[in-house]
Amino acid sequence: MNGSEIRSYPGDLPVELPAELRAGGSVGGIEVADGRIDGLLAIDTAMGSGVAFGAGSRIYWVASDDALGHAERIGGLIDRVLEQAGSAPDAVRGVVVGIGPGPFTGLRVGIAAAHAFALARRVPLLPLQGHEAVALAVLEQGAASAVRVVQDARRRELFATEYRGLDWAGVPVRDGEVQLVPRADYVAASHEVWPERIPAARLVELAGRRLAAGHSFEPDQALYMRAPDVKQPGAPKRVSG
Repeated sequence: MNGSEIRSYPGDLPVELPAELRAGGSVGGIEVADGRIDGLLAIDTAMGSGVAFGAGSRIYWVASDDALGHAERIGGLIDRVLEQAGSAPDAVRGVVVGIGPGPFTGLRVGIAAAHAFALARRVPLLPLQGHEAVALAVLEQGAASAVRVVQDARRRELFATEYRGLDWAGVPVRDGEVQLVPRADYVAASHEVWPERIPAARLVELAGRRLAAGHSFEPDQALYMRAPDVKQPGAPKRVSG
């Protein structure tokens, strides 16, 4: 099963993958009506690296689709998006962090960067799941009333999260928790999408909507879904004399 495919069945209409969820392109911006986005910085490294910043009624974003160079790129992406917005670090009033799901190696880089920036600026940390940003991009097109976000989890497994529309505040409603599914057991659906990147700009937009509505944020805990490949060595074995 190819990670960018949208599977469907005869008689079902597949959900179109928005351009902002496809790889390619490194800078951009979107206009929003919510003033709560002003000063919000978003960082996500679940799929490549993405950074976005809200200034006024516009969200600026920059991205790299490099799946391995998170640590080398994230600082430059933060500098670049602030420069693009004509802002300085002291304009940041909150840091939105993508907590996954995602692989341990990449995801921890963005989370560490978000923690460090929020601590240095003494601003709130606002954790959100990346799949929620994908769901927002799809559901706001109006062509689907529900969406399943599917992501390659590697090792012949998939991350999958179901959303059943938007609530009164325009926030996607998650139908159960994210699942880690063996590829061999996965059953495709017509309402699924396979994003090639997490849209950082949508994380900013979601944070603004949650703040305006008084919604809570996610726990400050990464969704690795499994233990990392590299583990701490155990205690040395005793040698009997």
